[in-house]
Amino acid sequence: MSIDLKSYIRTIPDYPKAGILYRDITTLIENPEGFRESIEQIASHHRGLGITHVAGIEARGFIFGAGVAISLGVGFVPVRKSGKLPGETIGQNYALEYGVDTIEIHADVVNENHRILLVDDLIATGGTAIAAVSLLRRTGAKVDHAAFVIDLPEIGGAEKLRAKDVAIDALVTFEGH
Repeated sequence: MSIDLKSYIRTIPDYPKAGILYRDITTLIENPEGFRESIEQIASHHRGLGITHVAGIEARGFIFGAGVAISLGVGFVPVRKSGKLPGETIGQNYALEYGVDTIEIHADVVNENHRILLVDDLIATGGTAIAAVSLLRRTGAKVDHAAFVIDLPEIGGAEKLRAKDVAIDALVTFEGH
Protein backbone atom coordinates (compact mmCIF):
# COMPACT_ATOMS: atom_id res chain seq x y z
CA MET A 1 0.00 0.00 0.00
CA SER A 2 1.41 3.35 -1.02
CA ILE A 3 1.20 6.42 1.19
CA ASP A 4 -0.19 9.66 -0.25
CA LEU A 5 2.79 11.87 0.59
CA LYS A 6 1.06 15.01 -0.66
CA SER A 7 -1.54 14.66 2.07
CA TYR A 8 1.21 15.01 4.72
CA ILE A 9 2.48 18.34 3.35
CA ARG A 10 0.77 21.35 4.89
CA THR A 11 0.10 24.48 2.84
CA ILE A 12 0.38 27.80 4.66
CA PRO A 13 -1.08 30.76 2.72
CA ASP A 14 0.65 34.15 2.69
CA TYR A 15 3.92 32.91 4.17
CA PRO A 16 6.58 34.30 4.15
CA LYS A 17 4.73 37.09 2.33
CA ALA A 18 1.31 37.80 0.86
CA GLY A 19 0.42 35.74 -2.21
CA ILE A 20 2.79 32.84 -1.43
CA LEU A 21 1.49 29.34 -0.71
CA TYR A 22 4.22 27.88 1.49
CA ARG A 23 4.60 24.09 1.22
CA ASP A 24 5.61 22.95 4.70
CA ILE A 25 7.47 19.63 4.82
CA THR A 26 7.71 19.63 8.63
CA THR A 27 4.32 17.93 8.78
CA LEU A 28 5.71 15.19 6.51
CA ILE A 29 8.89 14.59 8.51
CA GLU A 30 6.99 14.65 11.81
CA ASN A 31 5.08 11.58 10.62
CA PRO A 32 7.26 8.44 10.80
CA GLU A 33 5.45 6.60 7.99
CA GLY A 34 5.42 9.60 5.65
CA PHE A 35 9.04 10.46 6.38
CA ARG A 36 10.22 6.87 5.88
CA GLU A 37 8.21 6.53 2.67
CA SER A 38 9.64 9.75 1.20
CA ILE A 39 13.22 8.60 1.91
CA GLU A 40 12.59 5.12 0.51
CA GLN A 41 10.88 6.40 -2.64
CA ILE A 42 13.79 8.69 -3.46
CA ALA A 43 16.32 5.93 -2.72
CA SER A 44 14.46 3.28 -4.72
CA HIS A 45 14.28 5.54 -7.78
CA HIS A 46 18.09 5.83 -7.75
CA ARG A 47 19.30 2.33 -6.86
CA GLY A 48 21.45 0.69 -9.50
CA LEU A 49 22.67 3.99 -10.98
CA GLY A 50 26.16 3.80 -9.50
CA ILE A 51 25.56 6.66 -7.06
CA THR A 52 28.59 7.03 -4.75
CA HIS A 53 27.41 10.06 -2.74
CA VAL A 54 24.27 11.99 -1.98
CA ALA A 55 24.69 15.77 -1.80
CA GLY A 56 22.09 17.57 0.30
CA ILE A 57 21.49 21.31 0.10
CA GLU A 58 21.36 23.18 3.42
CA ALA A 59 19.21 22.88 5.40
CA ARG A 60 16.19 20.76 4.51
CA GLY A 61 18.18 18.85 1.89
CA PHE A 62 20.23 17.50 4.81
CA ILE A 63 17.10 15.92 6.32
CA PHE A 64 16.15 13.97 3.21
CA GLY A 65 19.63 13.56 1.72
CA ALA A 66 21.16 11.95 4.80
CA GLY A 67 18.34 9.40 4.94
CA VAL A 68 18.69 8.63 1.23
CA ALA A 69 22.46 8.22 1.62
CA ILE A 70 21.95 5.73 4.46
CA SER A 71 19.34 3.83 2.44
CA LEU A 72 21.66 3.66 -0.59
CA GLY A 73 24.72 2.82 1.54
CA VAL A 74 26.73 5.78 0.23
CA GLY A 75 28.42 8.88 1.63
CA PHE A 76 26.70 12.20 2.29
CA VAL A 77 28.06 15.57 1.10
CA PRO A 78 26.67 18.66 2.84
CA VAL A 79 26.26 21.62 0.49
CA ARG A 80 26.46 24.49 2.97
CA LYS A 81 26.15 28.23 3.09
CA SER A 82 29.45 30.09 2.93
CA GLY A 83 31.61 29.98 6.05
CA LYS A 84 29.92 26.97 7.71
CA LEU A 85 32.39 24.20 6.81
CA PRO A 86 35.78 23.75 8.50
CA GLY A 87 38.82 23.08 6.38
CA GLU A 88 39.45 23.93 2.75
CA THR A 89 36.32 24.56 0.70
CA ILE A 90 35.31 25.46 -2.82
CA GLY A 91 32.33 27.70 -3.44
CA GLN A 92 29.82 28.72 -6.04
CA ASN A 93 28.00 32.03 -6.18
CA TYR A 94 24.37 32.21 -7.28
CA ALA A 95 21.86 34.99 -7.73
CA LEU A 96 19.15 35.78 -5.23
CA GLU A 97 16.18 38.05 -5.77
CA TYR A 98 18.18 40.91 -4.22
CA GLY A 99 21.85 40.02 -4.32
CA VAL A 100 24.21 37.06 -4.42
CA ASP A 101 24.83 34.15 -2.06
CA THR A 102 27.47 31.41 -1.98
CA ILE A 103 27.33 27.68 -1.28
CA GLU A 104 30.35 25.53 -0.47
CA ILE A 105 31.56 21.94 -0.16
CA HIS A 106 34.81 20.57 1.20
CA ALA A 107 37.44 20.78 -1.53
CA ASP A 108 38.54 17.15 -1.15
CA VAL A 109 35.20 15.35 -0.73
CA VAL A 110 34.41 14.27 -4.30
CA ASN A 111 36.25 13.94 -7.59
CA GLU A 112 35.98 12.50 -11.10
CA ASN A 113 35.52 8.99 -9.68
CA HIS A 114 32.23 9.91 -8.02
CA ARG A 115 28.60 10.00 -9.14
CA ILE A 116 26.41 12.32 -7.10
CA LEU A 117 22.66 12.40 -6.45
CA LEU A 118 21.61 15.93 -5.48
CA VAL A 119 18.74 16.06 -2.95
CA ASP A 120 16.63 18.90 -1.59
CA ASP A 121 13.14 19.26 -0.19
CA LEU A 122 11.76 21.51 -2.92
CA ILE A 123 12.63 22.92 -6.32
CA ALA A 124 11.16 26.30 -7.18
CA THR A 125 13.35 28.70 -9.20
CA GLY A 126 16.22 26.18 -9.31
CA GLY A 127 18.91 28.74 -8.46
CA THR A 128 20.44 26.90 -5.53
CA ALA A 129 20.18 23.48 -7.19
CA ILE A 130 21.85 24.74 -10.38
CA ALA A 131 24.62 26.32 -8.29
CA ALA A 132 25.08 23.02 -6.42
CA VAL A 133 25.30 21.05 -9.67
CA SER A 134 27.89 23.51 -11.04
CA LEU A 135 29.90 23.34 -7.82
CA LEU A 136 29.91 19.55 -7.68
CA ARG A 137 30.75 19.25 -11.38
CA ARG A 138 33.76 21.55 -10.91
CA THR A 139 35.35 18.72 -8.88
CA GLY A 140 35.00 16.41 -11.88
CA ALA A 141 32.17 14.45 -10.27
CA LYS A 142 29.28 13.29 -12.42
CA VAL A 143 25.99 14.92 -11.40
CA ASP A 144 23.16 13.86 -13.67
CA HIS A 145 20.37 13.10 -11.17
CA ALA A 146 18.53 15.26 -8.66
CA ALA A 147 15.63 14.38 -6.38
CA PHE A 148 13.16 16.62 -4.60
CA VAL A 149 10.22 15.92 -2.38
CA ILE A 150 8.27 18.80 -3.98
CA ASP A 151 8.34 20.40 -7.43
CA LEU A 152 6.60 23.71 -8.11
CA PRO A 153 6.50 23.31 -11.92
CA GLU A 154 4.96 26.72 -12.67
CA ILE A 155 8.09 28.41 -11.30
CA GLY A 156 10.29 26.52 -13.77
CA GLY A 157 13.30 25.40 -11.74
CA ALA A 158 13.04 21.74 -12.71
CA GLU A 159 13.08 22.65 -16.40
CA LYS A 160 16.17 24.82 -15.89
CA LEU A 161 17.91 21.91 -14.19
CA ARG A 162 16.88 19.52 -16.98
CA ALA A 163 18.47 21.99 -19.42
CA LYS A 164 21.74 21.33 -17.54
CA ASP A 165 21.40 17.58 -18.36
CA VAL A 166 20.12 16.62 -14.92
CA ALA A 167 17.28 14.10 -14.65
CA ILE A 168 14.70 15.26 -12.10
CA ASP A 169 12.70 13.10 -9.74
CA ALA A 170 10.03 14.79 -7.59
CA LEU A 171 7.73 12.86 -5.29
CA VAL A 172 4.87 15.39 -5.47
CA THR A 173 4.00 18.49 -7.45
CA PHE A 174 1.98 21.50 -6.39
CA GLU A 175 0.51 24.04 -8.75
CA GLY A 176 1.01 27.71 -7.96
CA HIS A 177 3.77 29.46 -6.08
